[in-house]
Amino acid sequence: MGTEIERKFLLCSDAWRELASRATRYRQGYLSDAKSVSVRVRIAGDQGFLNIKSVTLEVSRAEYDYPIPLEDAAELLERFCARPLIEKKRYLVPCCGHVWEVDVFEGENAGLVVAEVELSRADEPFQKPHWIGEEVSADPRYYNVSLVTHPYKDWKSPP
Repeated sequence: MGTEIERKFLLCSDAWRELASRATRYRQGYLSDAKSVSVRVRIAGDQGFLNIKSVTLEVSRAEYDYPIPLEDAAELLERFCARPLIEKKRYLVPCCGHVWEVDVFEGENAGLVVAEVELSRADEPFQKPHWIGEEVSADPRYYNVSLVTHPYKDWKSPP
């Protein structure tokens, strides 16, 4: 079984941009809106993926990720995924001994920017860069699966 251990944060400045090493455009959608699992189709750059992840507000979640043909991913996104699709640009930002992923959302979620750090264990100590702000790991609004049903543009009082 795969396990994802990640923590999510808002950003307090754009200083991360100076350190960004690579950016990839993402389009993703959800095939399932079950309360215990999310089934996601993603196109990252020119690659397709099918992802199954347990839905929990903990920093550690069961996760399975499989490459699929790009054409299949595109068809699944168009025919079967809930709207709006999640559109974002993900930047890889090496800093403080980890590679941070900074997602700059577009479309219905434009204006939202979230940083994530993947850890090897839930209690792993890590240093936060100076551009990292409030932790939102336990706030369900910031999970991509939630942004489909409650896009950032509709939030009454965005952070």
